[in-house]
Amino acid sequence: MYEFDVEKIKIPLKQHVGGPCQAIVNVGDHVERGQLIATPSGLGANIHASLSGIVDEITEMDIVLKLDKEQTDDYVRIPDSDDYLQKIKDAGIVGLGGAGFPTSIKLSTKIPGGCIIANAAECEPILAHNVKYMEEHPEVVVRGLKYMMEITEADHAYVAIKTKYRKALLAMGKACKDEPKVSIKILPDMYPAGDERVIVREVLGKVLQVGELPLAAGAVISNVETIRRIAEAIEDNKPLIDKDLTVGGRVNNPSIFLDVPIGLPIKPFIEKAGGYINPHGEIVRGGPFTGRPAKEEDAINKTTGGLLVAMPYPQERDKVGILICECGAGEERLRQIADGMGAEVVSVQMCKRMKQDKNGRYRCELPGICPGQAEKVLKMKKDGAKAVIAGTCQD
Repeated sequence: MYEFDVEKIKIPLKQHVGGPCQAIVNVGDHVERGQLIATPSGLGANIHASLSGIVDEITEMDIVLKLDKEQTDDYVRIPDSDDYLQKIKDAGIVGLGGAGFPTSIKLSTKIPGGCIIANAAECEPILAHNVKYMEEHPEVVVRGLKYMMEITEADHAYVAIKTKYRKALLAMGKACKDEPKVSIKILPDMYPAGDERVIVREVLGKVLQVGELPLAAGAVISNVETIRRIAEAIEDNKPLIDKDLTVGGRVNNPSIFLDVPIGLPIKPFIEKAGGYINPHGEIVRGGPFTGRPAKEEDAINKTTGGLLVAMPYPQERDKVGILICECGAGEERLRQIADGMGAEVVSVQMCKRMKQDKNGRYRCELPGICPGQAEKVLKMKKDGAKAVIAGTCQD
């Protein structure tokens, strides 16, 4: 286990879609690593203690643990069962590459004739922990895919990966060699190759409409770490208490950490990665395109994949327009960037491919295939913008 000089950790009660979980422990209780400490009251997933200690405080959003001086890699097991879906639910597994949708719900639909797809795109630049895991443990990913096929009654599984991850590609190919129902599929080296609709389009040749889920194409997609944690829950009765993490950007020694206990603060990971390179800007939790600003004291949670230290914002102090795209930063994040630059936002435009789905949310018609934006740029110029801030548009 990694050694960190930390006396307390905060385990967030909301690490998934839905509302915060409800604590089932009390202040003063001693809890062991792996012990169930919070359960969902609606949509959500179980939360377990990632380290052992005394419950020091319970708030609406966190359980604070005062850590024992001695820690162990061992953990309290989830109940043993032949019901794989129940074990995934008991383990509190959620999608570890996005919003954190409960995996047990995602796998609850039978798809005979359909397929499971491992999202091995490692889509966001700089992030590399999924690639490292595939290089070192491809057989675990294959076993996880086979469990998912059994649960959903899918006929086949694919590993969707880019050729630039050559070592991981070769390792996964070797692990699939004697598996007639598990195949490699190549993704283009573009952003956002890891978008679910892009994966369906590239792997299955089917174009999903705005608002359609992969299930409409007979597919279920999960990222590599989620598949790894499924295998751990089924084989080792392990709850989701650890996280894989990339630390990069303006640090002296960009690093990959595997099996980091959830709840540890961000600061020790910056220190483990050699500390800041100065000058530096904000810490971004996630990837460079869709990440959010974070603070050193914030806790690692189930969906934390990257900690990136950015350059300082250039101080433009001018009028700007922002171009909103589903594939990258949304309006809130682009406004944060503008504020960091000291710029005034005078025009807000959407990519011309953005359409409303049935829930009123805006989604891209063809993710990764960017149209020309001359009309939008001219509108921003008419509104007084001297520069444009865009998330990912390739035009």
